[in-house]
Amino acid sequence: MHIRPRRNRRTPAIRSLVRENVLSPADFILPLFLHEDSVDTPIASMPGVSRWSLEGLVKEAGEAHALGVPAVVLFPKIEESLKTPLAEECHNDDGLVPRAIRALKAAYPTLCIITDVALDPYNSDGHDGVVMRDERGDLQILNDETVEILCQQALCHARAGADIVSPSDMMDGRVAALRSALDAEGFDQLSILSYSAKYASAYYGPFRGALDSAPKEGDKKTYQMDPGNAREAVREVMLDEAEGADMVMVKPAGPYLDIIARIRECTTLPVAAYQVSGEYLMIESAAAAGWVDAKAVALESLMGIKRAGADMILTYYAKRAAGWLRE
Repeated sequence: MHIRPRRNRRTPAIRSLVRENVLSPADFILPLFLHEDSVDTPIASMPGVSRWSLEGLVKEAGEAHALGVPAVVLFPKIEESLKTPLAEECHNDDGLVPRAIRALKAAYPTLCIITDVALDPYNSDGHDGVVMRDERGDLQILNDETVEILCQQALCHARAGADIVSPSDMMDGRVAALRSALDAEGFDQLSILSYSAKYASAYYGPFRGALDSAPKEGDKKTYQMDPGNAREAVREVMLDEAEGADMVMVKPAGPYLDIIARIRECTTLPVAAYQVSGEYLMIESAAAAGWVDAKAVALESLMGIKRAGADMILTYYAKRAAGWLRE
């Protein structure tokens, strides 16, 4: 008897029958950048990605949704004049994000709208939390004070019609606080997608350029995770699950496939993974130089993320990949 695994690879039909994972447009969440300008602006650090006006945002989201992408997540570029140490603009009911939510919901009632809950786009210090200096003059991020503001931000998004709020700040206890605040205001049906395992990664550079939200001083290593740690990711997920998270996330995705796989094994919650701006830019740059095929490499990278255990993937390729999969 000859054991020949290649028999299962012999024809396209057989390969299709035995394929363990299949990519679908329904796997994708499209991150969208928006600003107050009336003109859509290409982002130099992220070829093929733009900051959208409200009109452009609605059009782009609609095109992605028509291709089968079920959800978008919103990231605002806030005008410098509106940034403050306590990020008050983040919970302005007439602010950029609430207006965008209302416009998207009016245009596409079936589109799932996810909002980022964090202070860095609104904070004049560029951090995800409220900043102070201790008696030695060292920079400190105030955890509990930040969480109080995040609750106000989430409620603002809920009132505007968001389907899912997604805290990306990495403050301790914020999922429980958000769940309590949302439930108290009658938003008990609104879901929380927690950035549970968000690493202090060098892959975020192009994103911060897109929003002009880099820290003015210091870095984010006191609240985002150390890239060398894996067990800590499990601990963060278990805490968020206990606090009431409906879904958990690993960010970045590609360099952390082992973390995605480990999280998939330790929770029954849906697992999201974020293919971040640096991952996207590396593929795009190599393709622009003629070294790789963008379509083939992008789809393979997305398959790797799904194969590792992700139920949903935040990716700048969402719209293009959905189109490729329909070809």
